[in-house]
Order: sequence, then C-alpha cells, then structure tokens
Amino acid sequence: MAPPPARPLVIDTDPGIDDALAILLALASPEVDLRLVTTVHGNVELPQTTDNALRVLHLAGRSDVPVAAGAAESLVFPQPERAGHVHGVAGLGGVELPPSPAAVDPRPAVVALADLLLASDGPVTVAAIGPWTNVALLLATYPEAAARIGRLVLMGGSAGRGGNVTAAAEFNVWSDPEAAARVLGSTVPTVLVGLDVTLPTVLDEAGVARFAAAGPVGAAAAAILQQYLDHARTAYGTSGVVVHDALALTEAIAPGTLGTVRRDVVVDTGNGPSRGQTLVDRRSVSDSPTAVDVAETVDSAAAVEFLVSRLAGLAATVGRGAAEAP
Repeated sequence: MAPPPARPLVIDTDPGIDDALAILLALASPEVDLRLVTTVHGNVELPQTTDNALRVLHLAGRSDVPVAAGAAESLVFPQPERAGHVHGVAGLGGVELPPSPAAVDPRPAVVALADLLLASDGPVTVAAIGPWTNVALLLATYPEAAARIGRLVLMGGSAGRGGNVTAAAEFNVWSDPEAAARVLGSTVPTVLVGLDVTLPTVLDEAGVARFAAAGPVGAAAAAILQQYLDHARTAYGTSGVVVHDALALTEAIAPGTLGTVRRDVVVDTGNGPSRGQTLVDRRSVSDSPTAVDVAETVDSAAAVEFLVSRLAGLAATVGRGAAEAP
C-alpha cells in the first residue's frame, strides 16, 4: 500500500538554534511537505532570522523552499529584549553556515502565506515557533485564508510551569502578548505546545553525537547546538538542552505525539509583572469554539528519539547525495 500523501506544511519562525533544528526535522520527515518558511522578529532581528532560515534550508539542500520575511516588530509595544545571550548574536550559536543562493521571496510573509493557503487543494498545517505576530496579522487581514488552516501548532505559553523569560511568561508569548491574545482567541483549530511538555523533553550530548556522526548536516546541527549546550550547563547545571521548537514540529508532523486537552486560554496583555502569561483554565474541558488543544503530557524519551533518528537520517541522506554529485 502506498503511503499517504505528504501534508502541506508552513513554518513561521525566528531562527534561533532550536528553530534551525525544527526546520531540519521537517525536511527529514516524509509525512509533511514544507511549502513555505515565513520569518518573524524574535530571538534576533528580522533580517538575521530571515538570512538564518535561508542558510538552514541551503544546508539541507532545500534552497527551493521559499522564504518570506514578515513582521519586524510586535503589534503594539516593541519587544523588550532579544535572546542573543542564548542563541548567539547572529542566532545560530556562533556558527556561520554557507550563504544560500536563493533570494528572499519578494512578498511579505502574510501575503505569501495567504496565497499558499488560498491556492491549496486541501488543509495546510502551520507551525508557528517564534512570536505569533505574523499569524495575528494573517487573521486580521486575510481571514478567508486563515480559515483554510487545517491545524495551527503553536510553540509557546505554559499551563502550569510558569515562564522562562519572566516568572509568568514564556518567550514567544512575552515577545508579543497582543498577537498571542488574537491568535488564541480565534476559531482556527489550534494546538498549544508550551513549557509543560517542552521542559521535560531534553536532548542530551549522546543524542547530539549520534546525528553529528551521520554527515555534514548533522555535524553542522551539532555545532549550532553547542552554544545551547554550554548555556544549559552554565545556567542550569544540565548536560542536555530543551529543544522547544522541535517538539512542536514533532506534533505537527505526527499528530497525537502529545497528549492534549481542550482548554480555554487567555493572555495577560497588561503592563504588570504577569504580562505575557497564558492563563489556562484547567478546571474543566472546554467546548468553546475558541478553545485550544493544550499539550499536557509527553513521552519525552520517544520524542527525543524521533528527533535524533530523523536528523541522523537527513544528515546521512544529504551527505550521501553531496558525495555522489558530479
């Protein structure tokens, strides 16, 4: 029996170390067909996130995937701080990947995404793993296109673990709380992959070594991760890293990887100490049209093995293709 056709996928991202791994994971997965990458402000400034996306695609031999640049700032208030201290000044852990021969798509990200959604024969999965500014703009300006999203997988927020950039807020939501409020208040089928499931899912040095040994792509991915590993060792005393965005992509690629419960979720958009907090009503299951499938359980070992094995396979395949090229 022939395998089912690959599901169309868009990644909205702010590369970023774990964003780079997430893009590579999507390219390594035959279940999905990566049709477009849109970029957004976040870990570093927009021109850098866009260049990083192009370089990561080129690393994997997929410069054919279009990259469209999106929002350079949050909807209302400027993002208070970037994350260069975690991801490196240029966003890829101090590693300079070869430049891509591809040019940036001339369309703004929201236009490129709307065009793709409206032209698609079937539903499209959108994985938003940076701040959600582009998604909020799509909902506001192209609602008919947003209605064509089959599944929106969001990396961000927290139901019960607090925040990672403040005591209350996770980075992606904190970067643009007004956008997050708009997105989580929509009726688009949405999965929220937050710190509750990402923090327990740790990629250790042995896993990194497995795909590092598989070929040049794996070695480059491991080099990019090194700053993440160093930061985790210094800041948390651990020998592994939490790859938040790759877990969200795993759920986008293999729906049902995470255990989810439909919850009502609102975002604190005030200017107090809880700004950017995702307030998840865990008292009951919701049947509201704006309810969100909140990820609450994960088999962390299986998720890490999925990531490592897929990256090792991609590294071996791309390395073999390069070796066989005339």
